[in-house]
Amino acid sequence: MKLPASTEWVLHCAATLAQLEPGASASAAQLAEYYDVPAPYLAKQLQALVRAGVLAAMTGPRGGFRLARAASDITMLQIVEAVDGASSPYECREIRQQGRGALPPEDCRRICVIADKMAEAHRAWRSSLAGVTLADILAELPSWAPARTRSRLSATR
Repeated sequence: MKLPASTEWVLHCAATLAQLEPGASASAAQLAEYYDVPAPYLAKQLQALVRAGVLAAMTGPRGGFRLARAASDITMLQIVEAVDGASSPYECREIRQQGRGALPPEDCRRICVIADKMAEAHRAWRSSLAGVTLADILAELPSWAPARTRSRLSATR
């Protein structure tokens, strides 16, 4: 499975926002500069996280984005699905019924074993992401990382 680069961006941005002091926010421009990614495109992706209830957008001169709820209540799956959707990347087109090797329809009444295994893998992937919260990510960062993140992010203002 290949996800777009923007998926990496929003996962890192959410983890970055989780490292801020309570009530603090960061603008799309700050986050874009911090990660050297295009600000307009990142802003669109961050808005998708707002619509999904993962982030909250603050207006005004000190506005920006912050987590909409506790880091322990936000999973990697919620972030990924906010920008990439929930559909499976695999779509069975029933090629087993095409070409010289075509099976007759009566032999294809059950789901294709390959489609079944791909769906199983997708469920496992979703389950794995659903089991990891931003708090879990923060717990695995080096102890010095949040202070460094806050310091470098504030330098982009």
